[in-house]
Order: sequence, then structure tokens, then C-alpha cells
Amino acid sequence: MGPPKRFKKDNDKGKWKKRKEDHDEYFDDDHGDGGDTEGIPDAAKNDIEKQDEGAVEDEFGAKDYRSQMILKPDNSSRPLWVAPNGHIFLESFSPVYKHAHDFLIAISEPVCRPEHIHEYKLTAYSLYAAVSVGLQTHDIIEYLKRLSKTSIPDGIIEFIQLCTLSYGKVKLVLKHNKYFVESPFPEVLQKLLKDPVIQECRLRRNMDETDKDGFITNVQDKTKAPQFGTKTSATATPTTAPAPAEGNGEQPSAEPVAVPEDISTFYDKIDKEDEDEEEEAQLKTVSFEVNQEKIEVIQKRCIELEHPLLAEYDFRNDTVNPDINFDLKPSAVLRPYQEKSLRKMFGNGRARSGVIVLPCGAGKSLVGVTACCTVRKRALVLCNSGVSVEQWKQQFKMWSTADDSMICRFTSEAKDKPMGCGILVTTYSMITHTQKRSWEAEQTMKWLQEQEWGIMVLDEVHTIPAKMFRRVLTIVQSHCKLGLTATLLREDDKIADLNFLIGPKLYEANWLELQKRGFIARVQCAEVWCPMTPEFYREYLSCKTSKKLLLYVMNPSKFRCCQYLIRYHERRGDKTIVFSDNVFALKHYAIKMNKPYIYGPTSQSERIQILQNFKFNTKVNTIFVSKVADTSFDLPEANVLIQISSHGGSRRQEAQRLGRILRAKKGAIAEEYNAFFYTLVSQDTMEMNYSRKRQRFLVNQGYAYKVITKLAGMDEEPDLMYKTREEQGQLLQQVLSASDMDADEERIPGEGPRPAMRRPGNMASMSGADDTVYYEYKKSAASSTANKHPLFKKFRT
Repeated sequence: MGPPKRFKKDNDKGKWKKRKEDHDEYFDDDHGDGGDTEGIPDAAKNDIEKQDEGAVEDEFGAKDYRSQMILKPDNSSRPLWVAPNGHIFLESFSPVYKHAHDFLIAISEPVCRPEHIHEYKLTAYSLYAAVSVGLQTHDIIEYLKRLSKTSIPDGIIEFIQLCTLSYGKVKLVLKHNKYFVESPFPEVLQKLLKDPVIQECRLRRNMDETDKDGFITNVQDKTKAPQFGTKTSATATPTTAPAPAEGNGEQPSAEPVAVPEDISTFYDKIDKEDEDEEEEAQLKTVSFEVNQEKIEVIQKRCIELEHPLLAEYDFRNDTVNPDINFDLKPSAVLRPYQEKSLRKMFGNGRARSGVIVLPCGAGKSLVGVTACCTVRKRALVLCNSGVSVEQWKQQFKMWSTADDSMICRFTSEAKDKPMGCGILVTTYSMITHTQKRSWEAEQTMKWLQEQEWGIMVLDEVHTIPAKMFRRVLTIVQSHCKLGLTATLLREDDKIADLNFLIGPKLYEANWLELQKRGFIARVQCAEVWCPMTPEFYREYLSCKTSKKLLLYVMNPSKFRCCQYLIRYHERRGDKTIVFSDNVFALKHYAIKMNKPYIYGPTSQSERIQILQNFKFNTKVNTIFVSKVADTSFDLPEANVLIQISSHGGSRRQEAQRLGRILRAKKGAIAEEYNAFFYTLVSQDTMEMNYSRKRQRFLVNQGYAYKVITKLAGMDEEPDLMYKTREEQGQLLQQVLSASDMDADEERIPGEGPRPAMRRPGNMASMSGADDTVYYEYKKSAASSTANKHPLFKKFRT
């Protein structure tokens, strides 16, 4: 028999490590620790919330700041409080609200924005973003002092100075295909050039082209900044000052309001400075040229020196990359908040890289199309699915003069010829694919890597892990990066990576204000509690496997509630979408109710047929969908959403699903609810805990969930299924006989490899009574002779 075989443990360990790396790289789960802090300024690592650890707390956890903050005599006419831990509280009913709202959006992160009191938080990254759009340190501190009801704590002033004094003074600018480190402050560049690493990255110029300090003096023309809303939007009200355009959504009072004189005076002063800055003909700057191959080195070194580089693209003076001849159509009218977000991006006549946050259905695509039309260079749009690629192509054709010859799609199903096109729309997975490609795809990727892209639009930018991001940014060379998302949040800290991989957050809209002004639908959110039947609950308590999920999703009470809500809204003439992450439940619900359903394996042609019928056929008013429809399905006709199964406690998925019905409804009255969002929850199960966690983001946006314990009229509804105990017992048998695989959530292509799963064994699985079998795969002849010498291959059969 010979000696026992030795297994290559090291090789197995290496394969396992490689599989784990692939899993970490592709999976976008909302768990785990954040990434490393390498390449982050020291100021960003400071936690301002630790500064109030010495504050006195009462029995309810409220902190007493009276000794640190002195109340002003005219505090009732001032709109906000600034706490020592960096949290800011704003009164939305204050007469000075319109002066304070946009200022806080520029310098802080929104935490919670219900109807009357808004909460914001000062962070290092939000202050970086404020400086990047032109706010100065002394202006931020002075305006906070004037708006605050109390004195500003010293720790807050120190934190603002620490985060803003050095940031925003140095920019990395691409002009005439050459990179320059530019600043209006010569002393800052002199400080940087004392560093030996930066000295090695510098390219020397002739003495005739530089001044006595060796800098290139440049005069920037500031009269060329694009005017959004004057040319493209004739009906929208132009806004020179940022605050009046974004009021609180209410009609202005006829009586004059008492605004403190120091607030109005200082606000007018900032307004005048902004106007003077825009009207200023010239701005003198100094710069030095750097080696293009060492851009990443100088970026990292400048971050370590507390002078992070702001990326700007002087697209008007780029003579190397050809202009793409397309523009917005006259019918493309920008809304005020869309104009404002674009002004933040193109405020000084150059394109800033950054992230714009708008609610689902608020017109993110039009913002991206307008940005591409403004730059008028080669544009690359990255999406997260093939369906989204098709929708972006339609958006470009709808809002701009671009035609099919200018737009190229690069997906697994559609590979247009890229030569001669100006706009390429593809997916993240196509760019970052590491396996072998077809010859056609290989040629397209080669062409894509050789191009210099003027602007790269990253749709749903929150979904991409940092590792995949870095691969995209190294593969594709682009001068300007614009990230678009509705939910800039993750459960880990990786969202902070976007600040330096793409840029700061340029603008974030208020959901409730857009709803009040009729730009998005007015939604009634409800959580329907469905009691578990005794038989199902007994099995739920005794079950210790993943089948618990299947038991509370297939709860007969939940089925009947879903059936009743569908019938109720169909009688009203509504269009309903039912979401289920669990495919077993999705099929069972849809087949029993005789409704069409879409999930991962559904072909593209069948999806289009179902969606077209849902949009235009009056007899098809309800469809069932899995999580493939979370982000890419554009169904403006839908106004009712019912959720029967979801992905744990994901706040982002809850907001994305709400976005399927957020588009403004035609002919709807703004004061009445015109969309309905139901979450069906099995009572006394872990699903209730998940539901609470999922609601946090929307509650912070100002939405309120109505809890329904009993649906009025359901008992009188005839012919509802699973009324009798016999029917419920048959359903329970189906659930118990289902395999553990049926209890899993659906996996869609592009999510990466399936993680390993451990299940308890039983006698049935050992005897082959379930769907798990032992099977030996015979190697093919091609693989067995792959390593053979060519001379011997032809003798093998």
C-alpha cells in the first residue's frame, strides 16, 4: 500500500487565504471594523465628542452645559445651540432658519432632521468640505457665534481651527495635460518644498518661466464659471445667496420677522464677498509642476504634512483632450436644489471632485448628465448593474443631445464598439473583473485604460468597498470624479474613505423639505404587526437553524395581511410592488396570488415584459420582486410598496426600497399622502428587532412609522387564504420540508463568492434523504492532459 499520502497544508492554507481575500474584496456587508487609518490627516482622527466627558449628567443621561455655555439675552431670536461635543441643534421654526440651514449643511453632517428641531454634528471631514467650497476659518467661527443662543465653547473653536487652517490651501490642478500643485499662499508652497519627498516629485522649469522663488505665477480668470439655472432653467428662481433658495418649505409670513441685526449684517457681508469673488476678474496664484508618475506619492505626503490636496480640473483650458459635442436639451429644467449642488461642484469655473447626496427619485441622474455636459470631455459612468446601465443611457438621450453613436455600453450582455464614442456606461464589476475576458471585452478594456477621461460619474457610490474602489481608480485615469448616492452611510467606517478617494461631500438635500415642496412623493410609512399562529410559533421557538427565518416570513397571518393590502390598493387603482429577499417566500406568495414575479434568474426579456405590463397594462397592478430591484428599477408609476422579507437590519436597504415609490406623482395634492410604504413584521420574533434597526435612517430624515396592530376590514374580506387551521398546517409542513438552502437570501451576480456555511447534521442528511449528496466529479481529458508534453498529448484519447 505504501506510505500514507501527505497533503500540502501550506498550499491549502494559501488557497483559503486567497478565497478569504476575494470574499473581503467583493462583499459589501455592513459589518466589521473600518479600514486602516493610513493616509488620513491627524485632525480627522480627533474625536470631538470626548471633550464633554467631564459634563454633569442627570438620571436620564442629559448633560448639564450651563457652566460652559453662557446664554445670550436675545437668545429667543437666534436659531441654534452648539454643544461642547460638536452637536448643533437648529430650530426649523425660527425666523432665521433660512440664514442658518445652508450654512450648517456646508460645515456639518446632518444627524437627525424631524419637523421642528434639526440635529447636526461637526466632523473633521465636514469642515474639510466647507473649506473646499470656499468658506474661511474666521467666517465659520464668526457666523456660528452670531447664530448661537449661547457662547461657543473654546473646544469647538480650537477644533474648527485645527481642521480648517491648513486644509483647502493647496490644490492639485491638471492644465494642458500637466499636473501642478497650486495655491494662492506662497508661504504654504515654500513649506511643502522643504520636504525632501516633495522635492523629488517636483519638475524644474526654466528660469524665464518662474519668479524669484521658483514658482510659476498664474492669473486665473474667474468670469467663466458656468451659470446653472440662468441658461438651462428659465423657470427656476436663480439664487445668488445659498440660503433663501432652500427655505423650510412653508409660505413666507406676511408680517416682518425679527432678525437680529448682527446676523443679517454678517450674512449680507458673506453674500457680498461671494458675489465679489464671482465677479472678480482675476485671482493670482503660484504653483510648481510635479511628475505625473509620482502623483500618489505627493498626495500621500501632503496628507501627512496636514495639507491635503484638493483635486480640481481646469477643463476649459484642457487643450489635449478633445471636446465632446453634446449639451443639455432646452427641455431639461433644473430644480433649485440641483442647481445648488452643481454650483458647489463648478463654483470657481473648475470641476471639483466630490460626492452629491440626493434622495431617491430626486433627479440624481439629471445632475450627473448636467455635470458631463458642463465638462464636455470624455465621460465614464460606473453603475452597479446592467439594468442601471440601460437606464443611464436613456437618461443621456432624454436630457442631452447625445445620440446612440456617442454612447457606448460595456456590460456582460451589451458590448458596443467604443471607438469614436464620447460617453461610456459600464458597471463596477466589469472594470474590476480579474478573471479571463473574451477577446472583445479585452480590447474594450485596453481602449478604456488608454483614454484620459474628463469626468467619471460613480452611481450609488456608497455600495463599493474601499479595495474595489482603489482598483477602479488605478485602472481608470480621470481628471474629475463625481459620486452620486441617496444614502451616504455604512455600518462600518469605510464611508470615510470616500473623502480622499473621491473628494468631500459637496451637497446634501433635506428629504422632508423636498417632500413639502412637491419634488418627491409624500409617503406614509407603516409597520404592520402580524401575530404568529400557535403552530408556527411553537416550531419557531424549538427550531435552532436558519429555518427560523422561513417560519416568520411564511407566517400565515403575514400572508393574509399582504393579500388584503394588495386587494385594498388594487381597488383604489394603485400600483403595488411587493419585496422579498427570500426566494422561497417570493415564489410561494406570487404563485398563490397569481401575480408575476422577478428575481435573479429571470431573463432580461421577461423582466422587460413584466415591467412594461406593470407600467401600461391596467390589469397588471401588482408585481413581486426580490432584492435585484433594490437600486436599479425605475418605476415612477408605483405608489405602494409592501415588504415581507428583508436583509437583517440594513438601514440602507430600507431607504433604497422607499426610493422605489418616492418619485413625485402627477396630479397629486402636496398636503395628502400619495404613496404608502408597508413593512409586514411577525410579532414576537427577531424580525421586530431587525425592523427597528432598519428604520433608523428614515426616522432621522424626519419620517414617522405608524404601527398597525390590526388592519381594519380584513376580517370581513372574503376568500383570504390560510384562514383554517388545516390550511395553516399544510403550509407549515411545506416550510418544514423545505431545505436549509430555501431559507437563505437570494444571491445576485457580482456579489462575489458564496461564503462558507455550517449547518447541523442529522440522520436524514447522512442517509441521503435531503438535497445534500456526495458526488465525485470526473476530471475532463483536457484538464488531465493540460500539463503533458505536446508530443504525448496526441497519443492520449
